[in-house]
Amino acid sequence: MKPAKSFLPIIVAASLTAYYLAGQNKSAEEMPSKYALMAGETLDSIYTHYGVEGETLLRENYPNDEFYRATYLAGDDNNSPKPFSYLWPYSSTISAVRALYDATGDSAYLTLMEERVTPGLEQYLDTARMPAAYASYISNAPQSDRFYDDNIWLGIDYTDFYLGTKDPAHLDKARMIWKFIESGTDDKLGGGIYWCEQKKGGKNTCSNAPGSVFALKLFKSTGDSAYLNAGTALYDWTKNNLQDSTDYLYFDHKLMNGKIGPAKFAYNSGQMIQAATLLYNITGEKQYLTDAQDIAKSAYRYFFSRTANDSIGEFPLIKNGDIWFTAVMMRGFYELFLADGNREYMDNYLRNLDYAWEHARDSETGLFNSDWSGDTKDDRKGLITQGAMAEMLATAALYQSETGK
Repeated sequence: MKPAKSFLPIIVAASLTAYYLAGQNKSAEEMPSKYALMAGETLDSIYTHYGVEGETLLRENYPNDEFYRATYLAGDDNNSPKPFSYLWPYSSTISAVRALYDATGDSAYLTLMEERVTPGLEQYLDTARMPAAYASYISNAPQSDRFYDDNIWLGIDYTDFYLGTKDPAHLDKARMIWKFIESGTDDKLGGGIYWCEQKKGGKNTCSNAPGSVFALKLFKSTGDSAYLNAGTALYDWTKNNLQDSTDYLYFDHKLMNGKIGPAKFAYNSGQMIQAATLLYNITGEKQYLTDAQDIAKSAYRYFFSRTANDSIGEFPLIKNGDIWFTAVMMRGFYELFLADGNREYMDNYLRNLDYAWEHARDSETGLFNSDWSGDTKDDRKGLITQGAMAEMLATAALYQSETGK
């Protein structure tokens, strides 16, 4: 099939490119930042190159590879080639739309969420197994596994949408997802959330750290202390079981036999930065802020370990890895900036994004390679990378509005 036509400029005539091109009639204060423009352009490229004509779903890769098999599932999970994206990459577009709405306040993004993103997402909703939750692949295909972390990422976005709009429909979705998350907890290993409903071989940082963030955002949304208690307990469990005491960073998982998976990924430490900062904001307890600052200092040193040069001079460049992990880590750094005012980390994120726009972006398609240095190019560009880039660029716009940079 040919790529779907660009969706965003059609949805609301005054939105995105058309909206911004009308900027000559606006005051300087009303003009969007360059990062909002870049994020909107990236989101538009997603729908142009990953869209499927007549569908609200998206493909997982560009160019499309009919023989592609996902490598991030819990075992086989009917892992035959699929015509549409799995849930996890699809969810990156939800985060991008949410971040763009936060950064711009443009109701076009709410319309996009209602008319295209949500109808696509609902095709993953599995109500045959209770509690209801989103499966890793669409529900009219053979039954697929359900991952707690996949659902937590959605729950965080729905809660953020609620905090930004006060639309109770978003909070209802978040509460539905939380019921599923609660079903994935027990007392084995002293608590914590499993990774996959069907294959409970261990408990991962990627379900427990964002699980804490999700619960704390639900507390902010509702004032219900049960969510605060849950968020605190998940934070404590993750810190006690999966933090590396030598550098404050977080290991990947703990198996049921107690063995630790030692890999360190950006999103795991990033979510603990965010959880600690949220707990500091809620409780005022200084130790949580210290925790967040300790993790951030080490994560910055560990994950921004290359050197690049721009017009200003040398700066730390993100090392190669999953770009979506980098986007989720940015959430933690941004939350911490709002609490302590330290601009160092976020300023460097902006320099990295500028560098990626120049060196890692394909000017013809508007899509990004995963190596921000530009030294290597991806033969196949993943949807999740593009969604992550759009989210980060939108977060950069939000940061710019906070600092006046």
